[in-house]
Amino acid sequence: MSHRVMNFFPGPATLPLAALERAREELLDFDGTGMSIMEHSHRGAAYEGVHREALSLLRELIGIGDDHHVLLLQGGARQQFAMLPYNLLPDGATADYVLTGNWSLQARSEAEKLGANARVAASTEAEGFVRVPTQDELDLDPSAAYLHITSNNTLYGTQWATYPDTGDVPLLADMTSDLLSRPLDVSRFAAFYAGAQKNVGPSGVTVVVIRKDLVEKARTDRPAVWRYQSFVDKDSLWNTPPTFAIYMLRNTLAALKEWGGAEGLEKRNREKAELLYGFLDEHGEFFRSPVEKASRSTMNAVFRLPSEDLEKRFVAEAAEKDMVGLKGHRKVGGIRVSMYNAVERAWIERLLEFMSDFKGKHG
Repeated sequence: MSHRVMNFFPGPATLPLAALERAREELLDFDGTGMSIMEHSHRGAAYEGVHREALSLLRELIGIGDDHHVLLLQGGARQQFAMLPYNLLPDGATADYVLTGNWSLQARSEAEKLGANARVAASTEAEGFVRVPTQDELDLDPSAAYLHITSNNTLYGTQWATYPDTGDVPLLADMTSDLLSRPLDVSRFAAFYAGAQKNVGPSGVTVVVIRKDLVEKARTDRPAVWRYQSFVDKDSLWNTPPTFAIYMLRNTLAALKEWGGAEGLEKRNREKAELLYGFLDEHGEFFRSPVEKASRSTMNAVFRLPSEDLEKRFVAEAAEKDMVGLKGHRKVGGIRVSMYNAVERAWIERLLEFMSDFKGKHG
C-alpha cells in the first residue's frame, strides 16, 4: 500500500480510505463500461446512476424530507454567500447575519455588495471570536427575509452546539465544515449548504439543501446560471456538473453510511474531540485553548503554545512524524487540529503522544 500520512488539514481534508480505494479500482473502467467515470457524459445512464445515488445518500444520511430540494452545485460555499441573497432577497428587504468568524463576515460582505441591507443580529468579533452568541444575545428582526449563521468556524475553533430559535424568520446556515458530523433536524432550516471538501467528499462540489417554498418565491429576474430554479428543474444536471467530484462524494457517503451515518459519526467525532480537549485542559499551562468550553468545535480544535517559535517547531516536528496540516490559519496563527469525519481516533492518540513528548522537551 502507498505511504499515507495522518492528515489534519482543514480542507481539502482526508477522505475515507475505502472511498479512495474504490476510486482506484474503478478509475480506468467504471462498472464494466471500458472508460473512466470522468469520461462519461453527464447525460448518460452510467453517470446518472452515480448522480442519483449521491443525492439519495444525502437524503438518507442527513434525513432530508420532501420539503427540501437537494442540489449539487459548483462554485464552493463562497458562491452561496452571494447566490442566497441574490435569489432570496427582494428589493428593499433586510437579512440578518450572525458574525462568528471569517466566513460569516464574508457572507455578510457579499450580501452587502448586492445592495442588500445585511444587518448584524449578533457578533463576537470584539472578543476575538472565541465563542458563539447565546440565544438571548440575538437581536432578531421579525421581518427579516432570513437569518444566516455559520455552524462551525474553522479558523477560530467554535461551533453552535444548539442552533438559534428564529421564530418565523427562515434560518440559513453555512455548514461547510460540519455537515454530516452529527444528526441534524432539517426542519429547523430553510436552507443550508456546504462545500464537500471537509466532511463529505472532495473539493469541486457544493451541497445545497433548500426548502421548496423558498425556491418558488425566489427572484425570477436573475440570469439562469445564478437561479436555484434552473438546477431544481434539471435535478442539478442543467449544465455539466463536476462529475468526478460527485462520484467521489458518492463514494465518501457510502463509506460514512458504513460507519453508522450521522449518529455513528457524532459518537466517533465526540470521542476524538474529548480526547484532545481533555489533554489541552490537563496541560493548559503549555497548550492554551482560547475558546470558551461551551463553544468548542468537535471539528477544529485551536490552541497556542508559549511562543511562535515553539509553534513553528511543533508543526515541523509533527510533520517529521507523518502528522501534517497542523499549522493554524494565517489570520490567527497557533495550531489547529482538524478532526473531520475521516480522521481516525488512532491519529488523535498518536498526536497526543507527540504533544506529551514535545511538552517534556520544551516545557
